Amino acid sequence: MNEALTQKRCFNHGTREAAARCPACERYFCRECVTEHEGQVLCVSCLAKAAPENTAQRGSRLGGVVLLLQSVAAIVVLWMVFFGLGRMMLSIPNEYHESVVTQPYYIEDE
Repeated sequence: MNEALTQKRCFNHGTREAAARCPACERYFCRECVTEHEGQVLCVSCLAKAAPENTAQRGSRLGGVVLLLQSVAAIVVLWMVFFGLGRMMLSIPNEYHESVVTQPYYIEDE
């Protein structure tokens, strides 16, 4: 069992030499198959299992606040747009409307 690490092969790539052993699943992996996370070298599978727990807790609290702020910002922006359009329509003089009134179009019988 005490074989040298250089004699071990990557679990995912059988032709590659192992560079590290995942402490969670205790398999050997090459440099491309492991990553450092919180001071430990973990394989991708074990990292995927560990990561959602941490991010889900932080994300659920922060996600609600961000969603609330985005909703409030959207309402404020929409209110400003419609308020601006209303002010612009009120600034049009009444004379403009009176001069644009068209007469009904009648076809005269011959």
